[in-house]
Amino acid sequence: MPIHLPSQSRRQFLFTTASVLGTAVVATRDVLAWDVEDDLVYLLNDTHIGEKHPADSPVPSHLRQVVDELVARDRKPVCVLVNGDLALKDGQPGDYRHLGTLIRPLQEADINMHLTLGNHDNRETFYEVMREQRPDAAVVESRHISIVETRFANFFLLDSLKETMVTQGTLGQDQLKWLAMALDQRPAMPAIIVAHHNPRLGGDPNHFPGGLIDSEELWKVLATRPQVKAYVHGHIHDRGFAEHQGIHIINTPATSYVANPALSTTGWTTVRLTATGATLTTHTTDVNHSWNGQSRELRWRS
Repeated sequence: MPIHLPSQSRRQFLFTTASVLGTAVVATRDVLAWDVEDDLVYLLNDTHIGEKHPADSPVPSHLRQVVDELVARDRKPVCVLVNGDLALKDGQPGDYRHLGTLIRPLQEADINMHLTLGNHDNRETFYEVMREQRPDAAVVESRHISIVETRFANFFLLDSLKETMVTQGTLGQDQLKWLAMALDQRPAMPAIIVAHHNPRLGGDPNHFPGGLIDSEELWKVLATRPQVKAYVHGHIHDRGFAEHQGIHIINTPATSYVANPALSTTGWTTVRLTATGATLTTHTTDVNHSWNGQSRELRWRS
C-alpha cells in the first residue's frame, strides 16, 4: 500500500501513522482542533484530468475551484478523498502530471489527501508519475488500498480498477479477504467503505451492469459486520442515496462532467461526521443549481 503520509506543519505534528497488516494507515484523531476540523471530510470523484484541454474545458477549472476553496479556509478538513477516475480517459502520464500540479496547493497547505483508482486510470502509470503513491510492499498484489482513521469513522479505501477502459469493476478475493481482516481488527469504530464503482445492489438498477462485478461477495463481508455503516462510490456521474441491508449507499457527484446536465450537475461533497451518523452536503460548481447546499442527514445502523 502507498504510505499516505499527511503533510506536516508545526501545528499538525500530532499526525501519526501506523502499520497494520502491512497496510498504510493514517491516524488523524489527534490533530489539534484549532487547526483541523476533525469531523469534516471532503469527497471528490471522477476528476478526469487530462494533460491538455481546450480552453473552454471545465475539467481542470472545476478541480481548481475545489482546491481554491480548501486552500482559502482558515481551518482545514481532516482529509480530502478523491475517489477514482483521476485521469481523463486511459491514464496517460501527462494526466497524472497535470493532476499533481492541480493538487499541489493542497499539499502546500498541509491538507491530508488520499486517492483511489477507477476504470479510466492506469495503475502502473499512476505509480510511475506519482511515485510517492507506490507501496513499498503491496499487501494485496496490484491493488492501491489504504485505511484513513479519523475521530468518528475509519475510511477503508479500496481499489475497484479491473482493467483500464473496462467499465465494470472488481475487488477480487484477495482484497475482500484483506478487507474482512482489517474490519475485524477495528470492530468498535464506524467503518465507511470507499471505492470508485457502484455496487450492483441497492441504488439505480440501470447502472448495475457497469458496476462492481463482485458486489454480492462484498456485501457478505460488509453486512455481517455491524461497524460498517456506509459505502461511498462515484462512477455514475450523478448523485444518489440508497440503502441495502442497513448499509447506506452514497453516490457522490462527479467533479468533471455529466452525461445529461438536465438531470445532474458537477460538484463535490462534504461530510460532517458524528459518533452516530453523518451529514452530507452537496456543493455544485454552478452556484445557482438547486442541489447547491442541499444536505442529507444519515444515521448509522446499530
